[in-house]
Amino acid sequence: MALKVASARNLHAQVIEDIGGSIVGGVLQPGDALPGESQLAGQMEVSRTVLREALKVLASKGLIETRQKTGMRVRDPRYWNHLDADVLAWRCAAMPTDDFVEKLVEMREIIEPAAVMAAARRRDPAQLETLAQALGAMEEAEDLDTWAEADLRFHEAVLAATNNELLSSLFAVIETALATFFVMSARTAKNFKYSLPQHRAVYEAIRRRRPNEAAAAMHSMIADSRANMRKGRRG
Repeated sequence: MALKVASARNLHAQVIEDIGGSIVGGVLQPGDALPGESQLAGQMEVSRTVLREALKVLASKGLIETRQKTGMRVRDPRYWNHLDADVLAWRCAAMPTDDFVEKLVEMREIIEPAAVMAAARRRDPAQLETLAQALGAMEEAEDLDTWAEADLRFHEAVLAATNNELLSSLFAVIETALATFFVMSARTAKNFKYSLPQHRAVYEAIRRRRPNEAAAAMHSMIADSRANMRKGRRG
């Protein structure tokens, strides 16, 4: 019985992945009609019960809608829940567009300088140690993947050090987008550790409880990332 439940869950997740990924990846366009329930269940080789549950999830993400006369259709991107973890993952799995990258940069510019200022004011010794450990892992990283993982931990530690649970929870939402951004940024640089001096400056400002210096260092880090990625795309 447990095996059947696990199988149903896997099928449910696969249907969400297949249809959701096709919508966000542009295979299915806004306004496109999905096949009827029976036909779609047959095509995907799942029960109508599994399909219905998956479609409910996709509707909750704003990707599809069902109307009596027109059936199931793909919704316009303005209705999508763009901060949904799956939607972000599907956008990042497709080749991120220049527009999407610029929006990621803008999101960072709005959130992270304010976050490091709060971290500089409120961090406790344990949080500072977590930040130092992440910075140390970045310094010791020998390959891009290890660097990107440590970079992500550093930014997670900054949000945690704000001691604002709303900001801390935000990391879980934007983690996929940030991870993709950090890998892309490091990959386009001649040296993937190019932003290490700015990370050190952010850490030092937080350690010394200097909010304005922390914000300035973060602005510099984000500006360098933007310039580096633009240069990489031109190349």
